[in-house]
Amino acid sequence: MSTQAAQNSGALPLRRRGSTTPVAAPAMARQAAGTNARKMTEALQEIHDSIDTISINGVLIATRDGLVLCGVTRDIEDDGVAAMAAASAGLASQFTSQARIGLPKAVFFEGDSGQVGVFGVDEDTLMVVLGKRDTTMGMFNVVAKQALTLLQNVLARD
Repeated sequence: MSTQAAQNSGALPLRRRGSTTPVAAPAMARQAAGTNARKMTEALQEIHDSIDTISINGVLIATRDGLVLCGVTRDIEDDGVAAMAAASAGLASQFTSQARIGLPKAVFFEGDSGQVGVFGVDEDTLMVVLGKRDTTMGMFNVVAKQALTLLQNVLARD
């Protein structure tokens, strides 16, 4: 499946080996990342104003390599969560491939005090949604996918 087809299907992005950014242009890469982080932060604020915050405890946007771009979280270590989101997305790709069920669209974890969902936003970006203790997995799934759709719509406008 092509990268474009994977993006259109909502699949988690696959990890790419090696850098596609020329070594001679690190300043351009930092500027592009900064612009992307600003867009993501603006999108996160719009999402935070639009979704059911009774069910959601936080949202974090990270690169596919596990680096934090922005987030609205509390009481968690954003860097560690971003790194684990990248690892879980990679594991999900291997798992769904071995199970022959196609490309993964999301990874969900349910703990005794909440939920975590990891979603592919685009080829290079993941969104991590944190659910609250008394939220059912079904409600969490609905609100998390609503947040993903809002983020993708905000980013598509630019």
